[in-house]
Amino acid sequence: MTDTINHTTDHQADAIAAAGRGRPSRPAPLDAVTVDDTFWSPRIETVVAETIPFQRHQLDTVGHLHALRHEELVGDPVPHIFWDSDVAKWIEAASNSLVHHPDSDLDAQLDDVIALLASAQDDDGYLNTYFQTVEPEARFTDLRDAHELYCAGHLIEAAVAHHAATGKTSLLDVMRRYVDLIEDVFGPGEGQLRGYDGHEEIELALVKLAGATGELRYLELASYFVEERGREPYFFDLEAERRGTDGWFGSHFPGADHPGRRREYLQGHAPVREQTEAVGHAVRAMYLYSAMADLAREQEDSSLLEACRRLWDHLTSRRMYVTGGIGTSAVNEGFTEDFDLPDGTAYAETCAAIGLAMWAQRLLRIDRHRRYGDVLELALHNGVLAGLSHDGRCFFYDNPLSSRGGVGRNEWFDVACCPPNVARLLTSLGSYAYAFGDDELVMHVAISGQVRVPVGDDEAVVVVDADVLGSGRVELRVAATTTTPFTVTLRVPAWSRTTSLTVAGIEVDLGDPAVLGEDGYVSVTRSWSEDDRVVVQLDTAPRRLRPDARLADHAGLVAVARGPLMYALEEVDNGAELQMLALPRDAEVSVGHVGGLDTVHAAGTRTSIPGEGLYRTSDPVEEFAELTFVPYFSWANRGEGEMRVWVRETP
Repeated sequence: MTDTINHTTDHQADAIAAAGRGRPSRPAPLDAVTVDDTFWSPRIETVVAETIPFQRHQLDTVGHLHALRHEELVGDPVPHIFWDSDVAKWIEAASNSLVHHPDSDLDAQLDDVIALLASAQDDDGYLNTYFQTVEPEARFTDLRDAHELYCAGHLIEAAVAHHAATGKTSLLDVMRRYVDLIEDVFGPGEGQLRGYDGHEEIELALVKLAGATGELRYLELASYFVEERGREPYFFDLEAERRGTDGWFGSHFPGADHPGRRREYLQGHAPVREQTEAVGHAVRAMYLYSAMADLAREQEDSSLLEACRRLWDHLTSRRMYVTGGIGTSAVNEGFTEDFDLPDGTAYAETCAAIGLAMWAQRLLRIDRHRRYGDVLELALHNGVLAGLSHDGRCFFYDNPLSSRGGVGRNEWFDVACCPPNVARLLTSLGSYAYAFGDDELVMHVAISGQVRVPVGDDEAVVVVDADVLGSGRVELRVAATTTTPFTVTLRVPAWSRTTSLTVAGIEVDLGDPAVLGEDGYVSVTRSWSEDDRVVVQLDTAPRRLRPDARLADHAGLVAVARGPLMYALEEVDNGAELQMLALPRDAEVSVGHVGGLDTVHAAGTRTSIPGEGLYRTSDPVEEFAELTFVPYFSWANRGEGEMRVWVRETP
């Protein structure tokens, strides 16, 4: 039997306490975290071996790289306004992969593509394939629709990632020249264009650039773009008057009442500090809110942080799917109204779930609380991962929660933002899972591997063995230590109904609010010896989730979850007409395996109505049915049959 300790012990210098909100941290650099996880590593390896080369092939064949050479394209396609962002995200994903998967050929490919970008850059620093080759006279005249600064933002992020991975400044130099131009063109000064981009992205990218270079002026430019949004006079009205046209999306968004024409679509309806609801295009919103969180941290701005908290509370309590997907409607690729979360028509764009993970990661840096960590984990395992096929070569743009069949992933899209976005996130997964405070390792998402933790001028090594999707046992073992005490902080997920914690073999009382507070994180500070262990035992038994009564489309339904994974019924396991299946409230639920996937099984029923005709008076007939649930992220990998996350629940 183990001894039990609370905050401290007489025989060792432990301090075990709730982590406390407001403690700053920073994402662990990619080279500090080596992921070695039975669940995640095969998926990252697939991205490295299959997805990144395949996407490079697409950039070649679709025309992105030819356009950078300013060559005439053969056939129908002309450069798309988004093309530069596709190239940028491929560069970022490929750069990330080099950190743990050195590849001289890929390194050379990156050099070649960056050389193309450098050769395409105008003398004044401008760089945008579409406007340089299709409408050179129209640059910076359609900020609302044409995504110039959005593309610039992704190129900036790519430059920062490439520099971090390789030490080279080739792309960083290109983008700093472009930012010099942007800084001259935009701002409140005389002769400047007092505007901002319709699709947020450059704001968060500039914060990254400031961090990589130490140049505070980039931070100030990011702040300008964020603060200018939503102010009067409304920039995009003035821009449209000057331009005299409907803009690039004119034919896509006909009429002033179209959701894509409303100010809410691009979060321009009010200054950011006054916004209270997550509205409009979901990806744009996530990128804006991420930048707001960045600036709240960098500038110690409590007002921006409070705005983020309000928006987070609204989104996650009223407009988020059970999978961590966000954005209800395909019409505006975004939000509609509170509690409007239909399953079959759910948009839930993959990029939006990625954006939600980005925002959560940033909020955890300044407002450490498991409400962010739980959603980060949920989005990664479900809303994000569903966007990628098992073979790494097909993708979902939108992610419905039910399907009547005929839905499958595509190899590419006309607007191909999601494929490289998934690749750049999965190749940077370690920085989402782990963070560093002052002499502190923070585990936001339990993923197996090794973490090198900076402690003063020294370094400790912690090896993590996390079986979150199986037994629920998570072990952190100190493999190399220092003479200086340091802290190990970890999130206790809200989904675990019973959780135990031991430190160096001694049980910790997690029922003590001074040990595990409402923030959901617990910190252990001690002078560590090699082979010391922190062991967390999580409850990974399958559980039923039931909807808020205001979710009208889900009345009488139940969803099945296990750990951070949401589960779904598929036709390949359960037959067609999944809407006729039901899960009895008292049915025993067990765990199994199908085709290499962990599955959930239960004794259910299938209802039929005897007779003929569309409407019948016959009493329903119920028959036994063995229900098999597979992880939601895996659906449509075994055919394009029916799928449902929510199932009827019967007494």
